[in-house]
Amino acid sequence: MRLCRIGPEAAPRAAFYFDTFVVPVATAAVAHSQARGTSVRIPTKDDLLPLLGDVGLHETANWLANTPNPQGAIPIAQAELLVPVPKPNKLFCLAGNYAEHIKEGGGVPAERAQTFPYVFMKPPSTTLTHPNRPVVLPVEAPDAVDWELELGVIIGKKCKNVSEANALKYVAGYTIVNDISQRRYRPNPNRVKREKDVFFDWLHGKWFDTFCPCGPCVVSADAVKDPQSLTLELTVNGDVKQKGSTAQMIFPVAAIIEFISKMVTLEPGDIISTGTPAGVGSTTGTFLKAGDKMHGTISGIGTLTTPVVD
Repeated sequence: MRLCRIGPEAAPRAAFYFDTFVVPVATAAVAHSQARGTSVRIPTKDDLLPLLGDVGLHETANWLANTPNPQGAIPIAQAELLVPVPKPNKLFCLAGNYAEHIKEGGGVPAERAQTFPYVFMKPPSTTLTHPNRPVVLPVEAPDAVDWELELGVIIGKKCKNVSEANALKYVAGYTIVNDISQRRYRPNPNRVKREKDVFFDWLHGKWFDTFCPCGPCVVSADAVKDPQSLTLELTVNGDVKQKGSTAQMIFPVAAIIEFISKMVTLEPGDIISTGTPAGVGSTTGTFLKAGDKMHGTISGIGTLTTPVVD
């Protein structure tokens, strides 16, 4: 089952997501009730987390999938898609979780047993960007802005110190994240060099407003048998830039959750973006410019569309 949030932003609604249309959950529940002659619970909130595990809604989703021209269907081009989780408490991202991405950046990837996940955070309230809304090139650093297509994991239950073997039980669903990065941000060009400048330059380049497009939907965890068997592809203006598989992760989803939960209590709605495969723009010196359009696709989830503006 795939669910999304649709606008207007002042009155958001939960909706079932299909590749060519969406159907508001409340509308679908009423139609399903009428079709089968028995009542279906009608959710009224736009919070997707409790809906993703709702057995009744799974039945309604299956009914919709087999119903031609369902009542209340909105063509995908006319739907105002919103980020699946509007206010996550935490937004974690991984750096260097695909060996080929490390190599293309000039690094030498280590075996999992010899290292640990590099985890950083983005400010969710200002970086998360709705599907079809633009990434804005920052005024003070418009050049060298890059893409990073990633699998996003949405936590469904509070967890702390979970084992890798049990970690996926705490996942509500999966979405698409584009970890936009300014690769050459250098604050204060007259600065005195310090040992950690390079690290903080890299980190600050992740934090600009709009630098985390997310969506267009969430696929429920039960619909993903193995999060390490999904294909990823990102195009810029129709040209394929990234093409990979989550099987190439150094640390799989379950191991990432285990690692983070040792330090931080994970809460419902927290998002973990799991790293990007090879093919980022910095490898060839090809960066985003105003007028570009990105399409990031992950199998079983959908396509996240993001334009770029000054």
